[in-house]
Amino acid sequence: MTTLLIDAQNVSKTFVLHQQDGLALPVLDDVSLQVAAGECVALVGPSGAGKSTFLKALYANYLVQAGTIGIFHRGAWVNMATALPHQIVEVRRHTLGYVSQFLRVIPRVSALDIVAEPLVEWGESQEAARVVAGEWLARLNISERLWSLPPATFSGGEQQRVNIARGMIAPRPILLLDEPTASLDAANRAVVIALMQEAKARGAALVGIFHDEATRDTIADRLFTVPLARRLDTAKELTA
Repeated sequence: MTTLLIDAQNVSKTFVLHQQDGLALPVLDDVSLQVAAGECVALVGPSGAGKSTFLKALYANYLVQAGTIGIFHRGAWVNMATALPHQIVEVRRHTLGYVSQFLRVIPRVSALDIVAEPLVEWGESQEAARVVAGEWLARLNISERLWSLPPATFSGGEQQRVNIARGMIAPRPILLLDEPTASLDAANRAVVIALMQEAKARGAALVGIFHDEATRDTIADRLFTVPLARRLDTAKELTA
């Protein structure tokens, strides 16, 4: 029997530019998506369709004006569109992983500790978490001589691989991926594809944006086209 892990229904999101006379920019309009355990769904659509916005809405980085965003968390559904901050933190810690395009971390913290942190939050000792973090960094071809350094000193591709290790080291049931292989060469892209396939094999649900068609064709079970939202002229239309 298929286990549903994401159930987003009728999601709408509009940005209002208050410094532009309340100009309303609808980005998502009545978007619905369900994703099952062990499935990878690739978000597709033209530039500006709202793919990244939808991914961030699933993660509750963006509040939405309408709809529900159901995440199956520890045996119960949590609506991320209305969840309280402490609920969102709990869901992110244990259920909902996110790999963004950019690494945002505390300066001067070593790459090893950055990658180990999710396991420490799960209750692992710092020492045990560091061992696993080292295994992930080695698999992603980050030289051991760099592990003790802050990633701000790394190249873009190295930073992205640290980002991937941090986002995937804890075996969360759901992974959101925003162009995870965008800045990687072919060899490292193959490693990341293997990691995503392993996540699917253990039953994780993946939702991702993959501009590299070869990666998308390899990892995605199906494509989901994010529809272009109807354009509004003013914020007044939002309450009309």
